[in-house]
Amino acid sequence: MRVVAALACLLCSLGAARAGEIGPAEYQSRRAALRKALGQAVFISMGAIEGERGELRTGFFQEPNFYYLTGWPEPGAILVLTPTKEILLLPHRDPEREKWTGPKVGPDSPDLGKLTGFDTVAAAETFEQSLPSIISEAAKVYTTGDDIEKLQRLLPARVIGNASVQIARLRAVKSAAELSLIQRSTDAALAAHRAAWNAIQPGRMEYEIASITASTYFGAGCARHAYAPIVGSGPNAAVLHYSRNTRRMDSGELLLMDAAGECSMYASDITRTVPVSGKFTPRQRELYDVVLGAQKAAIAAIKPGMTISRTGPNSIHTIAADYINTHGKDRNGGPLGKYFTHGLSHHVGLDVHDAYDPAQPLAAGMVITVEPGVYIPEEGIGIRIEDVVLVTENGAKVLSAALPREPDEIERFLAKRAH
Repeated sequence: MRVVAALACLLCSLGAARAGEIGPAEYQSRRAALRKALGQAVFISMGAIEGERGELRTGFFQEPNFYYLTGWPEPGAILVLTPTKEILLLPHRDPEREKWTGPKVGPDSPDLGKLTGFDTVAAAETFEQSLPSIISEAAKVYTTGDDIEKLQRLLPARVIGNASVQIARLRAVKSAAELSLIQRSTDAALAAHRAAWNAIQPGRMEYEIASITASTYFGAGCARHAYAPIVGSGPNAAVLHYSRNTRRMDSGELLLMDAAGECSMYASDITRTVPVSGKFTPRQRELYDVVLGAQKAAIAAIKPGMTISRTGPNSIHTIAADYINTHGKDRNGGPLGKYFTHGLSHHVGLDVHDAYDPAQPLAAGMVITVEPGVYIPEEGIGIRIEDVVLVTENGAKVLSAALPREPDEIERFLAKRAH
């Protein structure tokens, strides 16, 4: 009876989550768009699997492309799209494994159509036996990622196509429901940064600030980090993906914080650089203003048709890089461009570095970061300012605008900290 009750609770929670966020109709429309893009082909995608006793470090999370097309959060599932059918295959329940990882939904569970959004649900254990029949009406067979190698072993006489680009083009433009989830994760990240700012003091450890940041967005409903939190003080701020977070911060230094969570599978990505003592030094403010000016110039240029590539006439990266190169100097009087060592933007969605087709220019509904930075190890200074930005029909909307980025605003905020 306990197992039955647990499964009933699971079924209710799955239904509630789907109804409260992205509904079956949207997932169906995504599958329809992919089928149209692939023509008379069969598409097969294998969802993520979990270890015998679960995923001990992070818990189980679904493979993003599979989740994008199905919304199905459980391990071991397989998606099959043919020119005429949509099939979700679920593994039979395993009572022994469920003792470790909890009850699952199987192909014999009740209300599968309502729960999954699929008219046809079958057993995953029948997949290999059914494969010849599945591909019999296919001009081509497509999949993505590691599944190419898996399917090639099962279908040695077939050339397996990669549908990653087609899916990336769909994923790049967010629906209203996706934008709502990204905003939720962004709001949680903004609250996390504010909580961290309130705790910054000379003598505190980077990991203390990272802990406050993470606990805040977890408390807001995020299930995991969008990426390992970066909390770099002093010289560590000049290390792009510094994540040890083990240094004691000191008076007069800058603290670069790049941290956000992932709520309901959708990520955010926010960076701010603030003075540990509460006031920028003249040199810190000089460099900060250059980075902020580059970010503002890039955001002002965002509109459909622009690109995030590093080169080209429509590149917002070029706009930011040119600004940095023509404003401010290093301590030897040289331009600052060589200290801007990474890309300006990436897409954000189900992955923090979300799927997109590099040949696809910006379009309304895309969500990108804008994150210029300068990193000068010889001065012990690293500054990055990163916001999440929605491309609109005529320009851009900064989804993370509620977190201060003007230096005066940051100093006013830090002046209110309890000492």
